Amino acid sequence: MTAMTSTQTPPAASLHSPVIGWFEQHARDLPWRRPEAGAWGVMVSEFMLQQTPVSRVLPVYEQWLARWPRPADLAAEAPGEAVRAWGRLGYPRRALRLHGAAQAITERHGGDVPSEHAQLLALPGIGEYTAAAVASFAYGQRHAVLDTNVRRVFARAASGIQYPPNATTAAERKLARALLPDEDERAARWAAATMELGALVCTARNESCDQCPIVSQCAWRLAGKPAHQGPARKGQTYAGTDRQVRGRLLAVLRDAADPVPQAALDAVWQEPVQRARALDGLVADGLVEPLADGRYRLPMT
Repeated sequence: MTAMTSTQTPPAASLHSPVIGWFEQHARDLPWRRPEAGAWGVMVSEFMLQQTPVSRVLPVYEQWLARWPRPADLAAEAPGEAVRAWGRLGYPRRALRLHGAAQAITERHGGDVPSEHAQLLALPGIGEYTAAAVASFAYGQRHAVLDTNVRRVFARAASGIQYPPNATTAAERKLARALLPDEDERAARWAAATMELGALVCTARNESCDQCPIVSQCAWRLAGKPAHQGPARKGQTYAGTDRQVRGRLLAVLRDAADPVPQAALDAVWQEPVQRARALDGLVADGLVEPLADGRYRLPMT
């Protein structure tokens, strides 16, 4: 076998044992990784963790599962209660999607999260990533699970670039499938391990290469860590955006036991055009329900 050059992808098998072994020693003890979490706990965590750090998710996750330990428990409540319990996690449409998935699980699958990838993908609000993640983490199946952390690990270790493209590409999916171990259980472990490696070691900034179990095989490091050459990475702003206005409007409704008048919403943001646009967007997204008397509430149906 010839020695790997800086442009070659390391053999998949040579990556599996170091990464999985590192995970066995360094994995965080997170509630959705425990056996008692079950498939529903895994699904809830996957919805909450999208674009949201673990530290913010943990308290909301614990409260959510205590209140709604099974999909049928959530499905029996109004969707507005899911939005209320979502609190300040951000991107609250995820709460509505999770509520819709809970209803479908209750109606179609007897209240049990389905184990088949195709059935998971058919649930409302479930995309390719979430279906693969639940099938892998909850049921130990062999699927390529590509979140931001995993994509970054593969970009560096296998492709020799600092960052993956802004959107997942067909080439990334092909690479992820090629890197999967053959055995289901080991593939599921690999999925969790690469995700954790990206979260703790191969981070977006200030990566800790000295702690990486595959540093000697990393194509990006062997190439001299070339700087990112692709399109500028998208930054996230919040202050002054419609997202901030939407968050303030929703906070009023979450904290209110009864429908609130327009004046209560007007008080949270002084710029009327942006405030109206944000409120209209919340109504269009199904997060806010306008009443005939001019008041507003979280959705009941």
